[in-house]
Amino acid sequence: MSLYDSARRHAWWMLGALIVSILFVAVVERFFGHSSIAFGVAIIGLIATNRHMLSYNCPNCGKNLFFRGIFVVPWPNRVCGRCGKELDRPIS
Repeated sequence: MSLYDSARRHAWWMLGALIVSILFVAVVERFFGHSSIAFGVAIIGLIATNRHMLSYNCPNCGKNLFFRGIFVVPWPNRVCGRCGKELDRPIS
């Protein structure tokens, strides 16, 4: 599996975690009324789930696949923006 495939799998995992968090907050609000605690739990869960994002770095130069300059985007780079390495090739 390539580094890009691993990072893409992480992006899909984060989308699933976001959907679960939204549903969790909606269910708590529906049955118990407005709750900042439910929102806080959802945010902490999303942060904990996303902790692996910083480990998807180019093996040549170390640039993170999810960063575009100073911005973080939800989908990884297929080609490194700094050194040009194709990251969708299997890791050897």
